[in-house]
Amino acid sequence: MSRTAAAAATLTLVLLAAPGAALAQNAQAQAQAQPQQAPQAALPADAATRASYDRADALSRSVFWANEQRINPMDPVAGVKTAQALRELGQFDQAAETAQGVLTVQPANIEAMLEVGRAHIARGQAFYGIAALEQARATAPRDWRPLSLLGVAYQQVRRPDDAKTAWTEALRLSPDNPDVLTNAAIARMGEGDAPAAEILLRRAAAQPGATLKVRQNLALALGLQGKTGEAEQILRRDLPPEVADANLRWLAERTAASTAAAPVPAETAGSARTWSSVQGG
Repeated sequence: MSRTAAAAATLTLVLLAAPGAALAQNAQAQAQAQPQQAPQAALPADAATRASYDRADALSRSVFWANEQRINPMDPVAGVKTAQALRELGQFDQAAETAQGVLTVQPANIEAMLEVGRAHIARGQAFYGIAALEQARATAPRDWRPLSLLGVAYQQVRRPDDAKTAWTEALRLSPDNPDVLTNAAIARMGEGDAPAAEILLRRAAAQPGATLKVRQNLALALGLQGKTGEAEQILRRDLPPEVADANLRWLAERTAASTAAAPVPAETAGSARTWSSVQGG
């Protein structure tokens, strides 16, 4: 190839390369000029996903709903459900604080008021939940739940007459409600009146909505009166053999102790080993 031809070839290569290089430089300049795209914001879960978590365990629900609350701190449903899950996990202080936070956003939220009350009752400081429960009662006078919880709270702060009045009103609104009857029965056991508790718990256990907890408390009331045969039948129907055995041992210990002192229900007992710890339900 002659020197002239070589020069022409070199020029052709440069000309062919130049448009590509220019395009690359152009694209780079445009990219630098454009603002960086912000990462896409997380979106709340859809209704079906949210509904599915109602069937999950407390730990899974606490993680899910706490994340929903992080995505939208103004979401009252997420706040209430987070508080409920925390309470079920035994994190009572956090549960109360979370439910109280919902009331900052929605002061008239009944579910948040109830969760405030439940959390303070669960941590043994019912006094601090009474105001929220009384507000719930005033806001929803036809709802039996604030009254039922108020009965528990009043009983815990040694206002038994107010507790009985609250439960009577709750039963007027929701006759034979197993939750209300059970709460009232536990209070009777706290007063050492296991026979009266038995009557209430038999009514509660006969209702279609009665839960395992109702039957376990009936077994407690029976066992404290020395009616161990019937108590054992209930326990062995509902619980695995080893758990039923543990419950029966606990009842035997309490019955023996009751000869020296009046029986105290596990929910208010100060001992490390309580009825709640051996029920298994």
